[in-house]
Amino acid sequence: MNRIMHVLKGPWVPAEQGRMPYFWLLSLGYMGWKYAYVTPSALELAMLVLTLAVFVPLYFFSYWARGWQVYACMLAGCLIGTAWVRWNPGAATFFIFACAMAAGIERMKQATLAIGAVVVCALLASLQLTQTRFLFLMPILTISLPVGVGAVMDARLRRSREQLMRKQEEVEHMATIAERERISRDLHDLLGHSLSLIALKAELARKLVHRDVDACAREVGDIETSARQALAEVRAAVTGYREKGLASALASARASLAAAEVRLEEKVERFELAPAAENVVALTLREAITNVVRHAGASRCSVSLALEHGVAVLRILDDGKARSEADIRHGNGLCGMRERVASVGGKLAVRAHAGLELELRIPTGAPA
Repeated sequence: MNRIMHVLKGPWVPAEQGRMPYFWLLSLGYMGWKYAYVTPSALELAMLVLTLAVFVPLYFFSYWARGWQVYACMLAGCLIGTAWVRWNPGAATFFIFACAMAAGIERMKQATLAIGAVVVCALLASLQLTQTRFLFLMPILTISLPVGVGAVMDARLRRSREQLMRKQEEVEHMATIAERERISRDLHDLLGHSLSLIALKAELARKLVHRDVDACAREVGDIETSARQALAEVRAAVTGYREKGLASALASARASLAAAEVRLEEKVERFELAPAAENVVALTLREAITNVVRHAGASRCSVSLALEHGVAVLRILDDGKARSEADIRHGNGLCGMRERVASVGGKLAVRAHAGLELELRIPTGAPA
């Protein structure tokens, strides 16, 4: 019931399916071939409209169906086709749709058997015909099997991609936790001893302030030295983390693109970036690569980072399916990138032509 309500509210098909499911509905036009040379009666026309009113929602629901619901959708398609065979050989299209619905079956063996069952059902339904049997069976025998198998293979590829994305997210989450724990341990090791020493010397200085001014001054001097040393150690540690920020983002990009079988062309110059600027560049790179892997459908991605007239310029270009501004998804990720870039005085441009191109221009914020 929840899935039915979801389909009614929209979207009618999962976003990753794109617009092709709507295009396939044109196949229902096969039902109209008969009426190019035979005028339908009022009853037949009314039944055709009623059939389409039932089948089209069933078709959209099949994209959200799971388990037994997939088999129910396929059976319904076969029954509708069987009911129309005697009156219209274009009913073959319902059996073809039923084969395509097998994409919702996860196991390949069961999906293949279901497609075979649909074809057998179509063959049995053809026994109702005599003169138009060949016209009915021709699309069944030539189209249904390729469509069914192709739909199943495409669905398996999508599911594998989703599993890969989930595993990648889990790895990144675990890496984030491990990094936080490492930073916590490092800061504890760096500051624990120094702060304990400072606390002890401050306590001793308080006791000596009225008894031995010289000794108190020496302890205060030691406190100052220890505090400066601790500050230097913390700065060194933070610098180390900062240097790993962009390097870590690049390493993650290589791993993500390789896992998604997207060829990477990398041209990254090394130059000094202020902490805030480097953080924005690293986060923008991570977000852009995530979009390439998840949404672009690309086979190649180029990443370049260069210093142009004192401005760091990051360009990321893929050869995915984006062809116009309408193909750009202005979601939370892109909005977040724009806000992050604007906060440090940078500019972000996103263009679509033969793929998606992202260009980030940001002041380095580093001393000349």
